[in-house]
Amino acid sequence: MKRYYFIAGEASGDLHAANLIDELLKLEKTATFKGFGGDLMQKAGLDLTKHYKDMAFMGFWEVLVNFFSILKNFKVVKNEILEFKPDVLVLVDYPGFNLRIAKFAKKHKIKVVYYITPQVWAWKESRINKLRRDVNLLMPILPFEPSFFAKHNINVNYVGHPLIDALEDLNSKNIESEKPIIAILPGSRKQEISQLLPVMIEVAKYFENYQFIIAGAPSISREYYRSITKHSNIPVLSNQTHALLKECKAAIITSGTATLEAAILKVPQIVCYKTSLISYCLARIFINVKYIALVNLICNKEVVKELIQNDFNVDSLVQELRKILNNKYRKQIFKDYENIINLLGDVGASKRAAKAIYSLGK
Repeated sequence: MKRYYFIAGEASGDLHAANLIDELLKLEKTATFKGFGGDLMQKAGLDLTKHYKDMAFMGFWEVLVNFFSILKNFKVVKNEILEFKPDVLVLVDYPGFNLRIAKFAKKHKIKVVYYITPQVWAWKESRINKLRRDVNLLMPILPFEPSFFAKHNINVNYVGHPLIDALEDLNSKNIESEKPIIAILPGSRKQEISQLLPVMIEVAKYFENYQFIIAGAPSISREYYRSITKHSNIPVLSNQTHALLKECKAAIITSGTATLEAAILKVPQIVCYKTSLISYCLARIFINVKYIALVNLICNKEVVKELIQNDFNVDSLVQELRKILNNKYRKQIFKDYENIINLLGDVGASKRAAKAIYSLGK
């Protein structure tokens, strides 16, 4: 009976890790799973130690403020790994934390898989050496990543993007609305929601012929959204982000995996991001990519508009939203989306990843 220890630190990682657990159980019904993750992983069969909502610290300043909480999480994971003695440690994204755990596991002769690899092509390229040293199996999910790692003499197993699987099987629930829908996706962490949502909802008054709906993240209570929206009549739809995207005419989205989800579901979008001034200034120094949206990175051009920091304001959002609601702009967006979907690979990414992990654990 194989034992797997998982660490996923955010909502998208929870989704993909849950699908991976499902596929591993098909290969061995008696396998056991323990670790850090979310509701979906727990439902799939993970013995959940800590929820990702208690680990979602993003940005330089935010990590510093929560330094002692992070240290405590490290201690919990290390003790559990030694006690649980997994055959394989499966790390899902969340690099600041997971790379340190990879080093610890390697030291104790535990096989390490990194699924959804750190974006070392964007910043902290020095992490490449850590990946080469501490990880037995590297499985990136973006189409340009294998060639990047090849340049650094690291062999990878590219299985495709698991979102193709998740959205291929999507059974959309009917979302009732008398008007065309515009979705608002303010992120999955309280820090980003508090920064972005107040500006996003202000746009609604300029588009009275549309129904705006907020996509509620699984780990965030409806009361928290209401504390920000207050007197706004914009509804919050929790745990139905994919269904909402499938039904909407356009979307305003916080940078992250959701931008790729929207592209696969062919939703014209505006990508937004704002963080603390300290975090932003440090990011400008260290990050070496032209874009922050995954769709733009994959195509290496501006497919969707990015409104970052000071560019993120009501006037800019209104202007860009009017553009993407225009059929002339939408045709080109859809053409670029088709190209992205082709690059992401065929269905079956989770199954291929599970087989590779299972083979490593033999």
